[in-house]
Amino acid sequence: MRTKKSFIAITLTVISLFHLSHSHAQSKSNLEEAKKDIAASNAVFHQSFFKNDSSIFINCYTDDACLMAPNSPMACGREGIANFFRAGYNAGARSGKLVTTEIYGDGIEFVTEVGWGQVFDKNGTLIDEAKYLVLWKKTAKGWKMYRDSFSSNWRPK
Repeated sequence: MRTKKSFIAITLTVISLFHLSHSHAQSKSNLEEAKKDIAASNAVFHQSFFKNDSSIFINCYTDDACLMAPNSPMACGREGIANFFRAGYNAGARSGKLVTTEIYGDGIEFVTEVGWGQVFDKNGTLIDEAKYLVLWKKTAKGWKMYRDSFSSNWRPK
């Protein structure tokens, strides 16, 4: 009887270890997928300003996304995000750069990105630098920004 209990305990331990190992490998794979989608989204994000094409910008976000810019109310949903794009374009934004410094999470439903960015005008002059924190959400169309918060590194004039 004792041997049977030991066998069951060992079997359950092996199954648990296998499950944990498989779960960790799957989580790592999911996170790598998220990192690739985030890099691809960040690569096209500022093209929207250069092309004056708000659809590129809006398509980086989920339909229920909220953008939290400094000194302004939250901009939520496709229309709120489109209004933010228009305001940025009208303020002179024409290109930019985003640099991811960290990505946290298991890559299953949400991951968090930390980074910094720059915005340039039509002449290539730097018009703002900022740091950001983005909560990304896994959707049927890939990873999209769900909550986007950033603040300028520059003091108001």
